[in-house]
Amino acid sequence: MAEKACVKRLQKEYRALCKEPVSHVVARPSPNDILEWHYVLEGSEGTPFAGGLYYGKIKFPPEYPFKPPGISMVTPNGRFMTQKKICLSMSDFHPESWNPMWSVSSILTGLLSFMMDTSPTTGSVTTTVAEKQKLAKASLAFNCKNPTFRKLFPEYVEKYEEQQLLVHPDQEQVSSMPTQAEISSPLLDGLNSVEPHKDMENQQRKSLPTWLLLLLVSIFGVVMALPLLQL
Repeated sequence: MAEKACVKRLQKEYRALCKEPVSHVVARPSPNDILEWHYVLEGSEGTPFAGGLYYGKIKFPPEYPFKPPGISMVTPNGRFMTQKKICLSMSDFHPESWNPMWSVSSILTGLLSFMMDTSPTTGSVTTTVAEKQKLAKASLAFNCKNPTFRKLFPEYVEKYEEQQLLVHPDQEQVSSMPTQAEISSPLLDGLNSVEPHKDMENQQRKSLPTWLLLLLVSIFGVVMALPLLQL
């Protein structure tokens, strides 16, 4: 259970973040646990991480701020392993170098700065620039599959949905389009009722020459029989 001083400190830091947001950093505590924070780092322009949104967690000890937190990243990024603690001077990997004056904002700013570096550390990985750029492009879509991320960072979910509409502008229209049977069943019924009449008219037109032909044959037969009758 968190100590009273720890809770007060984290509440104070959250209010400060809300009042004065830190550039490229968004952090919010879990609704059910003040000791668990969730963050999003925005990749800096001019780096392989540009455009990326990197979601992760900070686990604070009950003795915070006198003991450092554990830091991990959830989003594949090409710099750190996912779901593994990252070795930083401001993390629980180095309690001897921890400074109680450091805050959530300074921790995440330091993490973002270290992310741009290439120095190896516990929990880091080595990837190419192209691989980092590919992961940056796919980061938001990856994050939006996470229920916790969707709940805590709805503004990013909205951004993702807007991007999807730009890529697939007819997506909603297609899904809401009626089926062929629903489009114009009255019209189809009307066409079905009209077609038989057309067929009947065609048949009538075709039968008229036959009647005329029979009539002509009869008349011709009578004319030819007249000389015989006179004999």
